[in-house]
Amino acid sequence: MNIDAIQNGIVIDHITAGRGMRIYELMHLDTLDASVAIIKNAVSHKSGGKKDIIKIDSDIAIDFDVLGFVDPGVTVNIIRDGKLVEKRRIDMPKLLKNVICCKNPRCITSVERSIDHIFRLTDAREKVYRCIYCETKAQ
Repeated sequence: MNIDAIQNGIVIDHITAGRGMRIYELMHLDTLDASVAIIKNAVSHKSGGKKDIIKIDSDIAIDFDVLGFVDPGVTVNIIRDGKLVEKRRIDMPKLLKNVICCKNPRCITSVERSIDHIFRLTDAREKVYRCIYCETKAQ
């Protein structure tokens, strides 16, 4: 399978196989007026397993918190004039703001719609985020 190289845009690489669509959804890539390619289960020569890749043929603002929440360890490659100009490895953010919503119906965010949904990283090893208002674990 051949996917054309992009001239100006972003390549999100080393996504754990199966997580590419979650990133696509949370980053609202379906709303872009640009070509977006999602490559699922590509062979990863680095790890010897499989990975997903997202190619965006546009220079957009990237929400690194979404990437770090869904799959810490992904790499973001910035392409300009067909050349790699920046490569960045993404870690887990300490706080998530309005990335996900609290599922607790008794949380203040369920009653007060204008309050930001904020989650704090409470266990980096287990990748656990909890709502700062009610301590409900993110799903």
